[in-house]
This record gives sequence, structure tokens and C-alpha cells, in this order.
Amino acid sequence: MTDTPPINKIVLAYSGGLDTSVILRWLQEDKRAEVVTFTADIGQGEDIEPARAKAEALGIKEIYIEDLREEFVRDYVFPMFRANPLYEGEYMLGTSIARPLIAKRQIEIARETGADAVSHGATGKGNDQVRFELGYYALAPDIKVIAPWREWDLTSRTKLIEYAEQHQINIPQDKRGEAPFSVDANLLHISAEGKVLEDPWAEPEEYVYSRTVSPMDAPDTPTEITIDFVAGDPVAVNGRELSPARLLEELNTLGGKNGIGRTDLVENRFVGMKSRGVYETPGGTIWLKARRAMESITLDRNAGHAKDAMMPRYAELVYNGFWFDPEREMLQAAIDASQHNVTGRVRLKLYKGNVIVTGRQAPRSLYQPDLVTFEEGAADYDQSDAHGFIRLNALRLRVNRMVADSMVADKKSDKPSDQ
Repeated sequence: MTDTPPINKIVLAYSGGLDTSVILRWLQEDKRAEVVTFTADIGQGEDIEPARAKAEALGIKEIYIEDLREEFVRDYVFPMFRANPLYEGEYMLGTSIARPLIAKRQIEIARETGADAVSHGATGKGNDQVRFELGYYALAPDIKVIAPWREWDLTSRTKLIEYAEQHQINIPQDKRGEAPFSVDANLLHISAEGKVLEDPWAEPEEYVYSRTVSPMDAPDTPTEITIDFVAGDPVAVNGRELSPARLLEELNTLGGKNGIGRTDLVENRFVGMKSRGVYETPGGTIWLKARRAMESITLDRNAGHAKDAMMPRYAELVYNGFWFDPEREMLQAAIDASQHNVTGRVRLKLYKGNVIVTGRQAPRSLYQPDLVTFEEGAADYDQSDAHGFIRLNALRLRVNRMVADSMVADKKSDKPSDQ
């Protein structure tokens, strides 16, 4: 039997929180390996620099702390949103789309530092373990992956805290008790699940929400905005050009103030169980509504319908962690090809949780007023042509009905006489 070669260096996706701080120490002790920490700012809304001090306190020499907000929105959220993605009809994939970027950067750091393994803090029940690891293996087939939650015996919050205290790991005061729910955040969304949210009948308390005011408490006056698109991507809000991350931040602020983007759903996890989650995606909700309005006047009918037919599969691939999958890339190429003329401006009103489209215009609009007008319109549309068009499309329906009626008549004629 061949011995497994030892692991020399591990790149850990490190937040500086209780879980990943315990994982860091556990990796040092259990694997006897050097650990490199990687902390990404993807717009979670908190200062990530304290992670440096925590890593240094645990003896880490190679510490990566990086602002990836622009890359996150430009290279991941933008292409995903071109598909108008909704997993199971509601979820805008906020957590899902952040994982491939983190996985990619971990692999790059592993190559830069000569590490032979990567590690994450995802539990053995969730989707994130799958998303991280599919990303790792797609980019580095021979990389070793360490998932502590699938290996160790620290199976409860109490055991984690006890381990932290035994190893002099600093624990924030609010971590000494049971957290009311688990939170994941980035620039696209913030999610909450578990604990007080595990009963799908229980209405979430208002304290669960942090990015949006209650729609009932939102202003009584609508907020009117415009969003400009170029080749399918938003580039300006109210006429002001913004970078990808700044644009999403602006939409988040506008949406949050107007109570937009709350979703309470029970979804099907890839690992097989159902999970109740409460999501806030204020900017994404506005963005998606505006995109559909922009496409409504710039996409050919059949191209648009084909694109809509691709969307559920695309969303499923992203949700399940297959961002680097050839199938997702193939669908992306088709989706991107549809976006060349999706350029123009959409006007919207934001009001008490609602996003209301009030106008759309485009330099290459397929909407032709002289064709659709009820007044006398374009000379090249002859209404009498509709007669033949309808007759041809009805032909197979008429044939089906004639055959069915004939079979009924045949059956009646086969019946024996009552006399």
C-alpha cells in the first residue's frame, strides 16, 4: 500500500471569523503544514483588514488580503446577469456566483506560493463545499483539497468555541452563544439561513434584514431612475457612468431605501435537501427588471425565447458550482452573442418594494411604431396577409380534428343495432 505523500503548504480561504480561525489552527496541528491565508473583499460590507492581525497572531507568514469587488462584478456577475438568471424561478444566485472567483484566486495563490493543497470552511451539508471544490479541480486537477468539516470531530458550535479557548484563539463576544442565523454577504446580495429561520412557516423577524428597509416603511414618494446599457451590461445610473462595482453599489443603495429585493424561499440544494433562505438582492432586482425591459425592444423574438429556454439550465449550472464547466461556457457564448444590440436606456420607478418600468429606448430598437399602430401604418404590412398565415398555421390543427372526428364516426358505425 502506497503512503499518501505529506502536505507541505495549504492555502486557506480565511475570513478571520470563528470557524476559519479554528480551521487555521486545526490545519497547523492536524496536517503539520504551513498555512497561507487568503481573504477576499467581494463587497461583504465589513473591514477585512482585521483578518491580517488574526492570521499573524496564529503565526501565519504569507497573508493575502485582496479587494476583488470590481473583478467580481465585471467578470462574474455581469456575464451571469446577461442570462437573466433565476434558480427555481426566484434565487438570483448571489452566493453561488462568488465561489468560483474565490476558488480561482486560491488556486493562483497556491501556484504563486508553491502550495500543494487548498482548504475552505464550508460544511458537509451545504452547496458551497461542492462549488469550491468543483472550481479547484477544474483549474488544478491534481490539487489536494482539505475540507475540515468533513474530517474533524468539532461537530457543534460549543465544541468550536471550546477548541478556540484551548488554543487561545480570540472569540468575539457574540460568538460565545448560539448565533440566531447564518449570514453570507457580497456585493450582489446578503443571505440568512438556519436557526430561527429553519421553520418555513415562521415569518422572518425584521432584524433578519440588513440591506433593505421594510417595503411598508419605504418612502411614500417613488424614486425615478434611468439605467443605461451597452451590449447587455449596465454602464450608467441616472446618466452617470460608473464602474461595475460602483454601479451595483449605487443600485443597492437605491433599492435598499425603497424596500426592494427581499426573497424568502425554500430551495433545493445540490446535495439533496431542501433549505429555507432569506435573501436581499436590492440592486440585482432592479438590474434584472431593467435588463428584461431593454431586451424586450432589442432582441429578436425567437432569439429571446431561445435565450429564455437556456436560462433554467444556466442557472442550475451556476447554482451547483459548474462555473468552469464547458456546458456553462457554451451557453455563455450563445447568450453573449445575443447581446450585441442590447444597448439603450430604461426608465424605472422604485416604490415600496416594487420596480416599475416606465420607459425604454434603444438606437437599434426592433419596436416599430408604424407597424404596430392602430392607425394607418406601414405600407409593407398588408393585413389581408394574416388570412393565409393563420390558415397555414391552423392546417395541422384542422387535420388532427378531422382525423379525430372520423375515428369517432367510425366507432359509432361499428356499433350493433338495438333492433
